[in-house]
Amino acid sequence: MKKIHFKVFTLRKSIVNLCIAGVIMLVAVASIIGSSLGVATSAVSGVYYNGDTSSKYVSLMINVYWGTEYMDDMLNTLKEKNVKTTFFIGGTWAVLEEDMLKRLQDEGHELANHGYHHKDHDKLSEEDNRKEIETTHKIVKELVGTEMTLFAPPSGAYNKVTVDVASSLGYKTIMWTRDTIDWRDHNAKLIEQRATKNAKGGDLILMHPTKETAEALPKIIDYFQSNGFELVPVSTNIGQVSA
Repeated sequence: MKKIHFKVFTLRKSIVNLCIAGVIMLVAVASIIGSSLGVATSAVSGVYYNGDTSSKYVSLMINVYWGTEYMDDMLNTLKEKNVKTTFFIGGTWAVLEEDMLKRLQDEGHELANHGYHHKDHDKLSEEDNRKEIETTHKIVKELVGTEMTLFAPPSGAYNKVTVDVASSLGYKTIMWTRDTIDWRDHNAKLIEQRATKNAKGGDLILMHPTKETAEALPKIIDYFQSNGFELVPVSTNIGQVSA
């Protein structure tokens, strides 16, 4: 009888261990899939992944380190459709593209900080985090006079040090609700779908200046405007919410 009880206990223990291992594996797989799809996850407070979900606000957040050759088309579309949005500026790009930076400013778009060298900020020291953000801030202020207040960590890589440093410099740390992954997938229809499918108020939509994004942009804007959404800069979208 004791031997039978022992076998039952051993069997139960094995089943429990298998269940635990299965849960761990599912979490790992979900994490990998989420990363590959550009799904942002947060473990640090004080970071914005969406704006006001009770509103009809939606924001296009355009990260710029390259792709200047596609920005004329994108800016012409934004102007034609009377949309103001937020451009997150890379410092190295700003130094080389002063005229385009001034055009963004002149046409009423919001300028925000995307670091200087496009580094993974979660791997940087406090000093280097500060240097990346502060250097870009000073460059943009010197070139166009703007005091930026929003910071988007390159590649979505950040930790508590990043957020604390950004905050000490007067910045809110911004991530995204949905990612078009346009830097990887050069397919205008897919970019449009990722930007608009199951859209909801407060969405922050990540994109870059690419040929296919410029092609998809008119349809993306038309979708939101025809479905009662209002396209606004990120600061307007997050203005009534706390991270």
